[in-house]
Amino acid sequence: MTDQDLLITSDPEVRLKQNYQWTAATSDLDRKEVDHFRRRLKYFFMNPCEKFRARGRKPWKLMLQILKIVIITVQLVSFGLSNEMMVTFKEENIKTLKHLFLKDYQDQDKNYAVYTRTEVYGHISYIINQYMNLPNLTVGNHAYERNDGVYTPLSLCKEFYRHGRISPDNETFDIDPFIEKECVSIYPLRPLKDGAVIEDFNFTLDFKRLLSVKVYLNVKAINLQTVRHNELPDCYNFRTMILFDNTDHSGRIKISMENYVLIKVCKDWNVSGANKDYHLFLILMFDSVVILACLVSFVLCMRSVLNGLHLQSEYAMFFQKYYRKIVPMSDRLEFVNGWYILIIISDTLTIAGSVMKICIQTKELTNYNVCSILLGTSTLFVWIGVLRYLGFFQKYNILILTLRAAFPNVIRFSTCAVMIYLSYCFCGWIVLGPHHENFRTFNMVADCLFSLINGDEIYSTFIKLRERSYLVWLFSRVYVYTFISLFTYMVLSLFIALITDTYETIKQHQQEGIPVSELQAFIMECKDLPASGKYMDPESDSCFFSPCACCS
Repeated sequence: MTDQDLLITSDPEVRLKQNYQWTAATSDLDRKEVDHFRRRLKYFFMNPCEKFRARGRKPWKLMLQILKIVIITVQLVSFGLSNEMMVTFKEENIKTLKHLFLKDYQDQDKNYAVYTRTEVYGHISYIINQYMNLPNLTVGNHAYERNDGVYTPLSLCKEFYRHGRISPDNETFDIDPFIEKECVSIYPLRPLKDGAVIEDFNFTLDFKRLLSVKVYLNVKAINLQTVRHNELPDCYNFRTMILFDNTDHSGRIKISMENYVLIKVCKDWNVSGANKDYHLFLILMFDSVVILACLVSFVLCMRSVLNGLHLQSEYAMFFQKYYRKIVPMSDRLEFVNGWYILIIISDTLTIAGSVMKICIQTKELTNYNVCSILLGTSTLFVWIGVLRYLGFFQKYNILILTLRAAFPNVIRFSTCAVMIYLSYCFCGWIVLGPHHENFRTFNMVADCLFSLINGDEIYSTFIKLRERSYLVWLFSRVYVYTFISLFTYMVLSLFIALITDTYETIKQHQQEGIPVSELQAFIMECKDLPASGKYMDPESDSCFFSPCACCS
């Protein structure tokens, strides 16, 4: 009989009539041992409340998971506030550096550029003068970087073609594409006047061969706002590069600033007051409690997973020996509790993130990003794990059952939809990229099309394609109309219908009876209720094949 035939009915009495007569098949066996084995299986698949009624064992894992939800969430909120101060400090300093070193800079100015040679030299001179006068200009605690008592210089570099003669009037050119780079180091000793860059450092630019001018400078700062929150400050090193981009040679040199922020532990620090040490001690103790709780949860869940695998092996041996049947993979997977695996992953991430958080609090490490990813992902899994316990109630279990049943079909459907989606991404990138800013890169195309599916940016996408050539305009209309029609009206609707159909099927099964497998039908022959007292019998813990593997 095929696996599909095993799911014809959920009534075990009818299943007995379909050549699954377990009692008749085992008439020559020790009925007592078989009942014990069946009772073990039933106890294994009980929920924590049923196990408590069966043997009086307190649901330690359930209580521990509830405790973990509380303490891990509190830990995440505490770290989130510290991480927010760090991110805010970085963003505010980056904005400050732009206003300090970029001449006439305005916030959110996407078209910051220069168009004349005088403006280029003027902006470079402005950057150098601002850097030389930094201690007298800034209202923050910014300072130059020093290594072994020597200030790190400002580096002024230019990149250009090695050789080139360009004559647009004659429509001729002779160019060597090899790129050369020359740099000048300027130490922060004294302010420079306008034009001093050329006079003092012989820094001239051949704009016909020029590709870019890069200004490198390092600025240090200390995040003192954490002191008010009873946390030790970090020292920041802002490695800044100001780029004058002339690679297009279009007469417009774009100016941008890139910042690499390096967070370090301050070499020598002292915070007065005993309250701060006490507050740090409490934080470290709380993180230690989180680690301890996750270690206990990890051990308990790992033990349950191993017991399930061992019981799976016993069940397979039982059927192979006495029924000459091979247990299907679907029945084997029922012994592997995916929720326990999710909890194990969550515990591992939480332990790693908590250890890193302790190192950050004690200023042994400053890697906030890795710690935030670990703690954030672990909290995500912990809260998702709550669904396991809600699944014990039939009215709440329908979401989990729907997701589980629809997942294979959703994967197959999504694979086909992604192929069509990628085809539109490549087409839009190649054809519309030169004419629309939202299609300039492949990632931007993917983001723009995803926004179109959700109904965002439809009007702006159309309006920005108006003033183009007629052929591009016509293609863009066909492109956008077909994409929206295909994905919004068809693909998205079919996706929703797929989920809805699965939901209706699950509801029907709940009303008429959920189809059961061979394993479930075998277990359902055990009519002993959890509160019957039979699960308290020590012999019920004896295993049919391996008595030492009966730990639950």
